[in-house]
Amino acid sequence: MLCFQYSSSLSLPAVLGNPRMDSKAEILEETLEMLLKGEGLEMREFDSVPEQVKPVILRKSVCYIVSGVIFNSKDEVLMVQEAKTECYGRWYLPAGRMEERESIIEALQREVKEEAGIDCQPITLLMVQEQGPKWVRFVILAEEKGGSLKTTAEADSESLQAQWWDRESPLPLRAPDVLPLIEAGIKYRRNPSFPTLQPVDLPCHVICQRLFVTFISSNGSNEPRLWLLVSSNDATPHPSLPIAVSVDTYNTIPWAAHRLIKECIPSSSIHVQTCGILGVQHNGRIPGKTDGICFNMLVLLENVEDGAEISSPPPLEGDAYRWHDVTNPSLKAKIIQRIKEKSVLPVQSL
Repeated sequence: MLCFQYSSSLSLPAVLGNPRMDSKAEILEETLEMLLKGEGLEMREFDSVPEQVKPVILRKSVCYIVSGVIFNSKDEVLMVQEAKTECYGRWYLPAGRMEERESIIEALQREVKEEAGIDCQPITLLMVQEQGPKWVRFVILAEEKGGSLKTTAEADSESLQAQWWDRESPLPLRAPDVLPLIEAGIKYRRNPSFPTLQPVDLPCHVICQRLFVTFISSNGSNEPRLWLLVSSNDATPHPSLPIAVSVDTYNTIPWAAHRLIKECIPSSSIHVQTCGILGVQHNGRIPGKTDGICFNMLVLLENVEDGAEISSPPPLEGDAYRWHDVTNPSLKAKIIQRIKEKSVLPVQSL
């Protein structure tokens, strides 16, 4: 069994410098509150690594795509007509590959301007799609903030033109995969299913996940208990959430959590449910050194044997991790609500 501790250490200067935070439990609770708000935490080391870690390099070992879902006051969606030979004349959402030194939001704004002619402002990340760490697409709900629609007179290698589509008139699409993205945007505008979320500008050299691993038990009472998996490395000055490095598999985001759980929980009856994303951390300012991404992931463990609910979290193997009993009523309620209502940024493994 692999149970390396490549050690986890979060940099929390704002928290550690606060004299009110006089216990490890309080520091951990402050960390959890930050993550629930979509904020980020600096990373230095990792807990679960399958092998030697090498920095990812944009457009060489990884490809990040941005795609904008933008509506006007008539609920029409912005579409662009493709100029590429393989899909010439077809229509698609404004989208494209991120370039060196760009943030996710800067890439979106550039692509929308180049392909559609308008300026845009992001509202929220809407969805993350992935096919392993080599291909990740960030779907972003945004709004128009100026500029003018690109016309056929302005056609270039980026696009032929842009139009607002009422979603009813016939329109030859480049691919039908944009339809669920448009529908997700419509649903979010009508009834937001998770708090608005934008990428946090923090560097990372690999694709990894900070895992918010939870276990809920009723313990025979109306008041559920909530347990959280934390790193117990003696080298860290405070409890921290485990960080797992993603590997080159077909579905990298769910697999990292499964691998970590397999390392520290031998029980085969554990069901690992990847609920979704609480936050996205990316910087990209130094090519080849900060091209990575950290996903702060909410994960739920379910342990059911013979139909009976287990009242305590499963035992852990080794001493790299421990279970933390979340007793703060407000914090516990927030976490359980996010789990039950699936109030997280959805992630799809294609």
